[in-house]
Amino acid sequence: MTYSDYAIQQILALCKTPSPSGFTKLATKYLVDELISMGFEPTMSRKGSVLCTLGGEGRPLVLAAHVDTLGAMVRAIKGNGRLRFTKIGGYPENNIENENVVIHTRDGKTYTGTVYINGPAAHVYSDSGSAKRDDSSVEIVLDEIVKCKADTEKLGVSPGDFISLDPRTILTDSGFIKSRHLDDKASAGVLLALAKEVKEGSLTLARKTSILFTTYEEVGHGAASGFPEDTEEMISVDMGAVGDDLGTDEYKVSICAKDSGGPYDYDVTDSLVKLAKKLELQYAVDIYPFYGSDVEGALRAGHDIRHGLIGPGVFASHGYERTHSQAIENTLKLLEAYLQEGN
Repeated sequence: MTYSDYAIQQILALCKTPSPSGFTKLATKYLVDELISMGFEPTMSRKGSVLCTLGGEGRPLVLAAHVDTLGAMVRAIKGNGRLRFTKIGGYPENNIENENVVIHTRDGKTYTGTVYINGPAAHVYSDSGSAKRDDSSVEIVLDEIVKCKADTEKLGVSPGDFISLDPRTILTDSGFIKSRHLDDKASAGVLLALAKEVKEGSLTLARKTSILFTTYEEVGHGAASGFPEDTEEMISVDMGAVGDDLGTDEYKVSICAKDSGGPYDYDVTDSLVKLAKKLELQYAVDIYPFYGSDVEGALRAGHDIRHGLIGPGVFASHGYERTHSQAIENTLKLLEAYLQEGN
């Protein structure tokens, strides 16, 4: 098995592990167990980020990926026993319409359901296709026999329960990975592959390198804390945005020069671009118009660090996403070179 194959294996496993922001304990346990099995000693911050120092000396660098995802939470139980929900993270309601979900109750029970617009039957409601989708017109119908609010309450479902989206994770024979939550579990798998390379002696680090898996990126404060105080540089390894006038596609590693938070460090970005050219990788340098990253959370928290952002190209971000094994391989190769050359 190549390290790219291992990364894809981990991506598939992580995508299938529910972890909406605020309910990430299953994913972080998976990460900790995997890193311990390699022989590392990961630690967990008070808010749940997983940190693992891989080795190396000098000019400390942190590579950050997030394992929290989009999701929802029960807002209220309606009179008919169905659920009104509040979104976790930013996405339009139509991106999850007709999606299967799991409700995770506070007492450890799980129930399945489906997201529907109120009045979804085209044979009954003339506006089923044109009606506005928002938090008052979209609901979750439980796969339980419930006909009123009291019926749902008897199941133990209550406001504040987390809701995870069915990832529908698929790896095709042609190398496409299709799943919800490739943002950012695609890059989390890449970081696990780097750790495996280091532990097996296939990758020599030219500087002190740590990997950080954050748990609140989708709500804005993932990497605001939880990494070593001596950190001089952080690179967010997140998804590359695909669409409109951007050069990134599902086969490339994307290097972000600027996003909604402003430009990334010139020298860090420049080093990444030069390495991508030198290695003749499939890559693109892009501007992401509606995007924020872990490293921006760190900067807004007051950390004085150099910063960059790269990641595999992901199509249909914050929807049912898609990338390709070539993008994973290109991202892995760029990071391998960056860690070996010291920069």
